Amino acid sequence: MENYQNIIDKAYELILIYGPKILLAIIVLVVGLWIINRFTRATRRLMEAREVNVSLIGFVSSLTNIGLKVLLLVSVAGMIGIQTTSFIAILGAAGLAIGLALQGTLANFAGGVMILIFKPYKVGDLIQAQGHLGVVKEVHIFVTVLLSPDNKTIIIPNGAISNGDITNYTTEGTIRVDLTFGIAYEANIKQAKDVLMNVLTSHPKVLKDPVPFVGVSELADSSVNLAVRPYCKPEDYWEVYFDIYEAGKVALDEAEITIPFPQMDVHLDK
Repeated sequence: MENYQNIIDKAYELILIYGPKILLAIIVLVVGLWIINRFTRATRRLMEAREVNVSLIGFVSSLTNIGLKVLLLVSVAGMIGIQTTSFIAILGAAGLAIGLALQGTLANFAGGVMILIFKPYKVGDLIQAQGHLGVVKEVHIFVTVLLSPDNKTIIIPNGAISNGDITNYTTEGTIRVDLTFGIAYEANIKQAKDVLMNVLTSHPKVLKDPVPFVGVSELADSSVNLAVRPYCKPEDYWEVYFDIYEAGKVALDEAEITIPFPQMDVHLDK
């Protein structure tokens, strides 16, 4: 009977000591889970409003939800009286080991997150990055896929792109095509400029605004070089590039304006 009473007294003592802690821990757990779910949903809605990539929305939402719940469980365990120092140390060591092993992958992931959130480019844009020029075909969390002008698929890690220079030719909606025509020194410069300007204004893909430009860019060794600068939409770049070179050559020939080529005169002394 005395042993039974001692057990009851011990249980009563434990309830008095740990009961409030357990009750408070349960309340914190329930409220914490409610807040985490609300926060996760708010984060998802914010990313959806910013039109973030769908795969990134799911990944970030899950990562946020799991990470916050782990922190909540550790905090609740500490409130009850469970020693969490060793557990936190193990998690830290595991995280460090994983981070070192996946250093390059994590860098690409971080770069992909930055690209998908801040959107320096999107699918369909013509960009130049890491020495490659091409149209963005796909944007993933770890890599960006480009389609080059010669129809090659280029896969670039997002870590390298996010830490390097990016030239986006599509952002402004227009792109300038830089061409050069050389004419003979004895040719009429004004006539040549008028001929080339007529070629530009006659092409259906050359934009009227910004206004195309033709002007002398260099007095070279054997020619007067004219800078020809039409503007077009990024998707029409190569069509305008090749068409203007061909049409410009034909127009200059019809106007009897010579396009010189480098040559050397050799004089022999008797």
